[in-house]
Amino acid sequence: MAHTHLLGAHLGMDKTRERILARFYWPGVRRDVERHCQGCPECQRVAPRPTARNPLIPMPIIETPFDRFALDIVGPLPKTSRGHRYILVLVDYATRYPEALPLRAATAKAVARELMLLFSRVGIAKEVLTDQGSCFMLRVMKEVLRLLQVKQLRTSVYHPQTDGLVERFNKTLKQMLKKVMQADGKNWDQLLPHVLFAVREVPQASTGFSPFELLYGRRPRGILDIAKEAWESQPSPHRTTVDHVEQVRDRMARVWPIVRGHLQRAQQAQTRVYDRGAQLRTFQPGDLVLVPMAECRFLAKWQGPYEVVESVGEVNYRVRQPG
Repeated sequence: MAHTHLLGAHLGMDKTRERILARFYWPGVRRDVERHCQGCPECQRVAPRPTARNPLIPMPIIETPFDRFALDIVGPLPKTSRGHRYILVLVDYATRYPEALPLRAATAKAVARELMLLFSRVGIAKEVLTDQGSCFMLRVMKEVLRLLQVKQLRTSVYHPQTDGLVERFNKTLKQMLKKVMQADGKNWDQLLPHVLFAVREVPQASTGFSPFELLYGRRPRGILDIAKEAWESQPSPHRTTVDHVEQVRDRMARVWPIVRGHLQRAQQAQTRVYDRGAQLRTFQPGDLVLVPMAECRFLAKWQGPYEVVESVGEVNYRVRQPG
């Protein structure tokens, strides 16, 4: 009654125990309350996350720029004077080079159109990682990627950590826009190129180099460089195109082994921090598990139990649902 009844409201173990101890006591009451709350079916179905998480599995290290990049949609944001309300965010896995493209509507056609423009500049990617948003799952998007022979990778349901690279950049981008846009928020789309330049110019924590430098093989000439040149009054040396190409090739040949080492060390450090509270959970065919399913996050519940059919990868499983 203290936990399951409507007037108990399925509160946690501590509050349920305090509610009982204010009126009753018996030997082992704390252990009984803990066991009852942990085994409550409704609490398990509506729990926001499992009690223990699996250890972190690092993403593969990509060395060719724009072979794989991540996609996500930010918005709806305040409508600008040009009618934009959404941002299509792209982050390259090899160089961490970001793109942020304003959209008037978060539709599959708009996303496919921007992807074609991107491919015309950087080449056609091999893999694209997205969440399971409607604009990425519609037939228009799937058909475009199929015709271009681009493999679409999807995150697990309600598990944005799979797409953590672009999710973290979304937070940084929104914070930067808040600091520079007008009070009414109607000019953020015109500020995107400026804040993107700032992100591309500075070294990235995982690679140790700036995204611009890894993509183009040189440091970008920014406003600080202009100030330095004005103070020193030293014009930049002239080089032929052949000299420039050779210098870029030599520089990238030296840089990429360093980048690979930085990425590996960054992944190891992230894994150590993440795995402090991790506990590997494995299931066998025939085990019964709960699965989060709903059309919207507010109504999401852990439904089941469903039978495990087979293991797919290290931490994913295929389950059998009725029908």
